[in-house]
Amino acid sequence: MKIRKFPPFKTITDLIKNMAKIKKETKQEPLEKMLWSAADKLRKNMDAAEYKHIVLGLIFLKYISDAFDEVYKDFCKVNGKDFEKTKTLLGEFKDECLADNVFYVPIQARWSFLLAQAKQPTIGKIVDEAMDAIEAQNPTLKGVLPKQYARPNLDKNSLGGLIDMIGNIALGDEASRSKDLLGKVYEYFLGQFALAEGKKGGQFYTPASIVKLLVEMLEPYTGRVYDPCCGSGGMFVQSEKFVLARQGKIDDISIYGQESNQTTYRLARMNLAIRGIDSSNIKWNNEGSFLKDAHPDLKADYIIANPPFNDSDWSGDLLAKDGRWKYGIPSTGNANFAWMQHFIYHLAPTGTAGIVLSNGSLSSDNSSEGEIRKKMIEDNVVDCIVALPDKLFYNTGIPACLWFLARNRQNHRFRNREKEILFIDARNLGFMPERTQRELVDSDIAKISETYHNWRNKKGKYSDELGFCKAASIEEIKSNNYIITPGRYVGFEETEDDTQTFKQKIKLISKEITELMKQDTSLNKELKTNLAKIGIEI
Repeated sequence: MKIRKFPPFKTITDLIKNMAKIKKETKQEPLEKMLWSAADKLRKNMDAAEYKHIVLGLIFLKYISDAFDEVYKDFCKVNGKDFEKTKTLLGEFKDECLADNVFYVPIQARWSFLLAQAKQPTIGKIVDEAMDAIEAQNPTLKGVLPKQYARPNLDKNSLGGLIDMIGNIALGDEASRSKDLLGKVYEYFLGQFALAEGKKGGQFYTPASIVKLLVEMLEPYTGRVYDPCCGSGGMFVQSEKFVLARQGKIDDISIYGQESNQTTYRLARMNLAIRGIDSSNIKWNNEGSFLKDAHPDLKADYIIANPPFNDSDWSGDLLAKDGRWKYGIPSTGNANFAWMQHFIYHLAPTGTAGIVLSNGSLSSDNSSEGEIRKKMIEDNVVDCIVALPDKLFYNTGIPACLWFLARNRQNHRFRNREKEILFIDARNLGFMPERTQRELVDSDIAKISETYHNWRNKKGKYSDELGFCKAASIEEIKSNNYIITPGRYVGFEETEDDTQTFKQKIKLISKEITELMKQDTSLNKELKTNLAKIGIEI
């Protein structure tokens, strides 16, 4: 483990606050991080974009095999080990798998069989055949699983080592499912692959803290949740977690999505399948949501999306007369306001949407963008704008923001807010576990989402906070030419009076750094010990 690098800081107080958060994070490495370290060593020279499907496919296979084994063992106790030779009993068993939301895994695809063959030079072909066999038995997985393990550039010794490593971890048994162990491993690996791939990786993955913030603000308790550019499905997974955390029922929400990249679509289907989320309404086509809307009649209660920033290749010249452009024809050179109007078109009469966009959408006046933004504001569909910190995304350094849109803002749950917009400037929140990457922690997410709900709901206690939030009237926004950059409205927070001397500050920082270095040394030893237990020596 490398010693953590400290992020840039504006004041001594900022640095100390950051280090306090970092100390909190430097506890024992969780399993998903140890697994990543081991799996990444086995990658060797393979490109992350290729290796991603190799690893995640195996993790998926291990999970469904573990879950299958539990049902299988219980059935064997009653009907004997040879029940699969009897057509009637096999049919009953498959029905039981279906009832338990478990995939039927044929003999040649069970993990025990693959583990026994892991050292064979034909292991790649064996895994590909296993994936084919699973798809043949489970129609909902047809065309979803990766079948690229026999490729010549995949070192078969490394593949066998990967199977051995994953084989040592229980992922799909009842105890692991109760802890959502696989979910944590899968999400962590998605994030690490996105980081490794850089720009390409961000196309399929939105950082977890941003997704959590969107979901906490929208609160999708019940109804239809839609994402027309769904990537690997993280918005849906977080929506499910939100419902379950509030003692709700996952069946209370139904999900609808679309993805134009086929390999990313497969990731999404696997990501949802391992959590038992119905993905039948996740659609793929090459054309994408603008040219071939897979859900043309859908009116969603919640829309959660992170569309491509400033997309200039969205075929806008073919859609000038499209019925979705309620507020004006979008620029053919930038899809931001095409996405915005696509979302509004798909919102139910009381629906709400949370969207990630580049900051340019808040102030641009190119082509028709300024006029479209003005009409949206005057039509009272813009609810809240959040300015995000920098370095949150793996794929871009473009400053980003969140738009929250709402139909029928006079809804009985809300205050009389339809004549104003809430601005939140969150640019100073978050911490940096790495030099190039920032994260929003739970306290940051709570501060932003609670501010929004207190402003929005009749019983909430909201007040403007200098430098952080401001509820601005439409008249005030009009006087600013409909530019809606939060910093223009919230003002500047007062700086604290720092009475410590320079020597006192340096002494305190030295003590913090010494303590963190001691913790890193201890964690290095612990990580080596834990990896050795699963056969990885470093």
